[in-house]
Amino acid sequence: MIKVGIVGGTGYTGAELLRLLAMHTEVDLKVITSRSEAGIPVSQIYPNLRQHLDLSFSEPNLDLLGECDLVFYATPNGIAMKNVRELLDGGVKVIDLAADFRLKDPAVWQQWYGMPHDCEDLLAEAVYGMPEVNREQIKTARLVANPGCYPTSVQLGFFPLLEAGLIDEKRLIADVKSGVSGAGRGASVANLLCETSESFKAYGVAGHRHLPEIKQGLSRISRKAADGGDIGLTFVPHLTPMIRGIHATLYGTLTKEISTEELQSLFEARYKDEWFVDVMPSGSQPETRSVRGSNQCRIAVYRPQDQDTVVVLSVIDNLVKGAAGQAVQCMNLMFGVDEQCGLRQVALLP
Repeated sequence: MIKVGIVGGTGYTGAELLRLLAMHTEVDLKVITSRSEAGIPVSQIYPNLRQHLDLSFSEPNLDLLGECDLVFYATPNGIAMKNVRELLDGGVKVIDLAADFRLKDPAVWQQWYGMPHDCEDLLAEAVYGMPEVNREQIKTARLVANPGCYPTSVQLGFFPLLEAGLIDEKRLIADVKSGVSGAGRGASVANLLCETSESFKAYGVAGHRHLPEIKQGLSRISRKAADGGDIGLTFVPHLTPMIRGIHATLYGTLTKEISTEELQSLFEARYKDEWFVDVMPSGSQPETRSVRGSNQCRIAVYRPQDQDTVVVLSVIDNLVKGAAGQAVQCMNLMFGVDEQCGLRQVALLP
């Protein structure tokens, strides 16, 4: 059994980790920390876990966490980087679900997150936790940087096109919508029901923290960027009046002649061995509700009016494939467990 600890168990991401790990046949949950809820049974905060998890929240304690095989950090940005070194030195593996280890350049980190990085030397070691591109590296990693929710939906949609060198890499557009849970569980007037219901808005248009992460990931795949070029990406996130889910509408300008049928075959071939990426039949429109509660990314590809624009539709549950589910997927790989273990849930409908 994998002895697991979770730091920050009361946010939406932490709650989703608890839900998935409580039913994972290879996991023994040992520690769940929360300064605000220390001493309170987990099932009192999350009644859905009654009869599934007999554990109480505790104060963060590196000695207790050091007895685990793996520790998940489901904490705000800037927390994990202050604590992981001691755990890693003690032989504990770490998966950080925040952004502390996603960006390789500490100057870029400071620019977008407004604080200096506490352990720059670990940035080079940290493996970006997207199995669809880094599966083998994840298997041997001791520190994994779990991708963000927006970056997951966008990168999975663009990867096949960039790998094949089919689109202009300086003219990419990602028009992405997210449910309110993506903003976290902290109290905020902007996220109240009366503020978000019956409304729809863009935000972060001038620049969003996930932009450098997406560009970094796409650059690693891009043929031209590998030769010193740069990814040109316009990324506009939107807030929609739903609890969970992300819908990414991605646009690229084709640089080579290719038919709709060939595009469909390209995506199907790229993801044919990926259980958690579902390329839908030609003409499909994936819906966020079709992935709610599951670790699936569903994708459809179009070439409207046979013009030079390719449109990719990519949907995920921001709390599962966009956060906790992908982290569990990485954990499975790190410990040689079946990659699908604990993640075979069917999406919830209605």
